[in-house]
Amino acid sequence: MKRYKRLTTAVLAVALAAGIVTGCGSSGQDIGQDEAKRIAFEDAGVSESDTSRLKVEKDRDDGMLQYDVQFSVDEKEYSYDINGANGEILSADVETNGTAAQNNTAGKTDDTAGTNSGTDDTPSTNSGTAAADVAVSEADARAAALERVPGATDADIRMELEYDDGYYIYEGDVIYDQKEYEFEIDAQTGNFLKWSEERH
Repeated sequence: MKRYKRLTTAVLAVALAAGIVTGCGSSGQDIGQDEAKRIAFEDAGVSESDTSRLKVEKDRDDGMLQYDVQFSVDEKEYSYDINGANGEILSADVETNGTAAQNNTAGKTDDTAGTNSGTDDTPSTNSGTAAADVAVSEADARAAALERVPGATDADIRMELEYDDGYYIYEGDVIYDQKEYEFEIDAQTGNFLKWSEERH
């Protein structure tokens, strides 16, 4: 019986030691935010100076260290998931002007098209935005949102005029200095209906 206990203790000790060693090994492998950004920029064929709305998040998915790298260049929005241990690109998506993603998500185009053709509100909202009868201009709403984020510029903001429950609202977000701010502004009064800040 004593021999069995000793053997069990020895096996547990070895297993524990192996776990610690492998744990140290995997947690020690971290390419870092700068390398994750470099990999994403290289794949997209851009340099960091070309980008705006840059956001890098470190995360774990099923125990795997990942970096989520998001940025905009002109009218395109890029989103990358990168393996934090070896730098492998796990997924890469590009969206243009809010349209469906072009890479790795071909099925999404059909879904969006189906949604637009199936609802009467969506096309009229999108096409009628320019002629919408609102008291607050898009420029004023943008200025009000940017005023709340010192240092942010027009390149850091994305905003749309939406028609929701009989009201026009400006809905959008500002991504600046590794922080994301989401907002909704009443298009008639200019009051902020929502303002939230997410730190990274």
